[in-house]
Amino acid sequence: MGSLTICIFSFNRGKFLRNCVESVRSCIPDADIAIFDDNSDDQETLAYLERASNFCRIVGPREVGTIKHGGLYHNMNTALDLLREEPLVCFLQDDTQIVRHVSSSELTEINELFEENPGLGFVHPCFIRGIDLRKRPVTPLSGPATDFFYRQDSGQSAGIHYSDLVIFRPCRLAAHGWRFHQSEPANDRQAKDLFGPMAYMWHPFAMWLPEVPAYRGKNKTLGLQLAERKKQVGFYPFRVLSPDRNASRSAASKQLPIAEDWLECVPQDPPKPWTYNPLTGLRFYKQLNNAEVAIRRWFKQFFRRI
Repeated sequence: MGSLTICIFSFNRGKFLRNCVESVRSCIPDADIAIFDDNSDDQETLAYLERASNFCRIVGPREVGTIKHGGLYHNMNTALDLLREEPLVCFLQDDTQIVRHVSSSELTEINELFEENPGLGFVHPCFIRGIDLRKRPVTPLSGPATDFFYRQDSGQSAGIHYSDLVIFRPCRLAAHGWRFHQSEPANDRQAKDLFGPMAYMWHPFAMWLPEVPAYRGKNKTLGLQLAERKKQVGFYPFRVLSPDRNASRSAASKQLPIAEDWLECVPQDPPKPWTYNPLTGLRFYKQLNNAEVAIRRWFKQFFRRI
């Protein structure tokens, strides 16, 4: 394995998975890639997994997930077990993308950050979601780590100590007995107990694609279907930042890396501000979704009793 291993967690999003993998191969060509697929069953994804096996490691699930995220966190534990000896690991998902070229010197800098901060558990490689965050204060890291900052805790359930998209040292997690719990907030609480705040990058290199259809769960609720139609969800890959654009990002020192400020989709952007869950901001559809989920759960429990 090389100095960076990229783990991509996948389920039934062949077009998105291909975009993510190809962005890694183009922008971080020396990185090793491992795809942890959660038993995808659609033909497009299966065909791409077969093709990708020529240049990626493909790993199936060891344990079947039963929550809305499927086997995501089980697969994260599998990745941690398999890659325990690797120096640096980055977790991505199939609906994310590398958005600029990453130099070996940047990876060296991230390694040095871990060396100089023994209480650091995670580094976040992504731009920040949500234009409202421009008004929220951040705390720059002191000392030589001028390319990283902490976010101030404003009461959110995750994102201060942990995110599902992170860079970390497997040996450090193992030394603290880390096992991935079954939700992002639970992992944030665990990270708070074991480590200091997560470091954010002033010049990140990855991002979730905006307005992505929700594929987790094979039966979409009516509320979710209506929300996806209203949000005009679809495939909106990012244009890779050009050297000139990347240079202008570097020149904008200490400007919060808000995704909408620096990234653009091709062939066109979806409406801004971007969202990353079709139900975000659509209260009625969210309530409709939750009601249908509750009714399904009730019927499932009822028929188990009879």
